[in-house]
Amino acid sequence: MSKALGEWSPAAAHAPARVADEAKTQANLQRRARAVGWHLAPWLLPAALFALWSIGCERGWIAPQILPPPQMVFETLCDLARSGDLAHHTFVSLQRVLLGFGAGTLAGLTIGAALGLSRTVESYVLPGFNALVQIPVLGWLPFLLLLVGVGEPLKYILIAHAALVPVTLSTMQGFRQSPAALDEAARVFGYGRWQRIAYVVLPAAVPTLATGVRLAFTKAWLALVVVELVASSEGLGYLIVYGRQLFQLDLVMASVVIVGAIGFAINRLLDALEARLRRGQPSAFRE
Repeated sequence: MSKALGEWSPAAAHAPARVADEAKTQANLQRRARAVGWHLAPWLLPAALFALWSIGCERGWIAPQILPPPQMVFETLCDLARSGDLAHHTFVSLQRVLLGFGAGTLAGLTIGAALGLSRTVESYVLPGFNALVQIPVLGWLPFLLLLVGVGEPLKYILIAHAALVPVTLSTMQGFRQSPAALDEAARVFGYGRWQRIAYVVLPAAVPTLATGVRLAFTKAWLALVVVELVASSEGLGYLIVYGRQLFQLDLVMASVVIVGAIGFAINRLLDALEARLRRGQPSAFRE
């Protein structure tokens, strides 16, 4: 008994707690390292491509007339910013895409809601809608050129068409996926049709609607660049065509960088908005 008491010490008593703390600290470090790796992983491929671009231009693998070096592209961006051309063309493109995207989204929400809430409307409208949406955006260009000419209405219509399709389909799908149990409970409590739509159908459709709107903006942004490439005298797409015609590939690359950066930034903004909507959704509607 005295020998056992002699071997006891406070350090030995606290050893299990210390080991547990060390294990917890190690687990936290590993979790943070995984989080950092998760955030850095999407940038590995762009960084590798940029490095290959820089090394290739520096060592003369590609002629500067075909692919200008990054420094030249950066200088062109600075010149566009100082002259005000960058702000002007960016504003014109954003105005076009926002107006067209807004019109297409409103029309898509209306048509999609009608399709999702009424089987009669679906039977009459959906077959023709599915046939029309198979025609790509550029397929409508010759007809619209004859109808509205080369002007701003042409661009707004094509951008709105690009946004209309995903919003319509996602709205229709979202309005049909409300939980049957919640809909039945709403009927038991005496909810009318519009009350069930407002308190059951619409909250359940929020995630699908948000995904459709984000996809619609991507389609609208791509349609904007295509339309400005074909028929425009202003905008970022016009800068790309102008640089190609003058064989100023540094201007082409600078415009492409701006188009990609703006599209990426707005897509991340819509991503954050979608995540916020999902967090704010009632738990009964979450998957």
